[in-house]
Amino acid sequence: MSQDSTLNESTPARRDQPNDTRLDRYVDMYAERAHGMTASAVRSLFAVANRPEVVSLAGGMPNISDLPLDVIGGLVSDLIKDHGTQALQYGSGQGELMIREQICEVMAEEQIHGHPDDVVITHGSQQGLDLLTRIFCDPGDVILAEAPSYVGALGTFAAYQAEVVHVAMDEHGLNPQALRQALLTLRAAGKRVKFLYTIPNFNNPAGLTQPLERRKEILAIADELDLLIVEDNPYGLLTIDGQDPLPAMRSLDDTHVVYLGSFSKTFAPGLRVGWVLAPHGVREKLVLAQESATLAPSVFSQFVVSTYLAHWDWRAQLDTFRAMYRERRDAMLRGLTEHMPPGSTWTHPTGGFFVWLTLPEGLDSQAMLPRAVSARVAYTPGTAFYADGMGSRNIRLSYCFPPPERIIEGTRRLGEVINNERDINETFGLKSFTHTPRIHPGPGPDLR
Repeated sequence: MSQDSTLNESTPARRDQPNDTRLDRYVDMYAERAHGMTASAVRSLFAVANRPEVVSLAGGMPNISDLPLDVIGGLVSDLIKDHGTQALQYGSGQGELMIREQICEVMAEEQIHGHPDDVVITHGSQQGLDLLTRIFCDPGDVILAEAPSYVGALGTFAAYQAEVVHVAMDEHGLNPQALRQALLTLRAAGKRVKFLYTIPNFNNPAGLTQPLERRKEILAIADELDLLIVEDNPYGLLTIDGQDPLPAMRSLDDTHVVYLGSFSKTFAPGLRVGWVLAPHGVREKLVLAQESATLAPSVFSQFVVSTYLAHWDWRAQLDTFRAMYRERRDAMLRGLTEHMPPGSTWTHPTGGFFVWLTLPEGLDSQAMLPRAVSARVAYTPGTAFYADGMGSRNIRLSYCFPPPERIIEGTRRLGEVINNERDINETFGLKSFTHTPRIHPGPGPDLR
């Protein structure tokens, strides 16, 4: 019997065999969870969106041009000169004490009374979310998440083979009644719900904020039904309408809430410094998970952030950022008002980076994207922010990075693309259009 005749359908083909045309010779060797990994819709846009002729309203990159780079450069130089042997060395898996103490001061701006012992430093809040999912979720466990929800979170949950069940939002963010019903229904079906994932401040992508009373309603449900809440809060200090930051959910309940924070939006994303504030038991598991993943978070990045907080007026810097983002937010809303066709609606964020646009009935944001890129404007289709394929009529628009005049031009180009799509649909009778009010308080349902 020849060697080839011993091969059967269950035997992986060797890469050097003539009939093996696979690009990846290890495709049969990956863990099951690796097959569920997909490219982020946002990341896949970067190559196109970064072309200078394209107005990118897609990515959520903060504008750091207003940072005092000369001052920061001097601080980093002094840091290396005076403390280089510490800053360039291994560190603690939990993170350095000095920055954990400073983080507690930062969180106090949102009325959180945290203790440095309960803070774990992570490589951005994204790693914090990854570590939390790792220590809590087995394949098939359920995570409740707002509809729509952050695309990076959905990717993490999928990587750990968790099932995401979306909870409806209204103009005040996550709907408590929908949360209660979803939780009870899932538990009655024998499902294990591990936690609720929420961005209560200036939700990414919807731009909505939960008022204080709404937060209390959600926390009351968590207390009654013993539900863990993961509060992701990268934008909470970036209020742009003169209002004070709302009390974080963690400030109201330190038993049921694990808090994720980050310096990526309030200082510099390239340093990749975030943190988790968690109850003691969770903290211990997170440190063990961090040590197995990285040994320790970057000591140098922690020292840079700590030096910035200690030697620069970071609160005044926040005011500078707020004024800059306010100007860009206003340009976005003005551009939408001027250029969107009837039947379009959008949210009115009071902070953060994003506006959530709903297209006229019959349009598909994913299908329309190539035409938009051809018209030199980029956005993120709404389907990226749902685990269940919804969001086809929605678009996330980001105002954080382009200057105001580019934002206005971007909305003009987008408006032309949408009008062209409407004309094609109307010409071929693909869908009738229902004119609705131009300003909508919330994301609303996904009407296909």
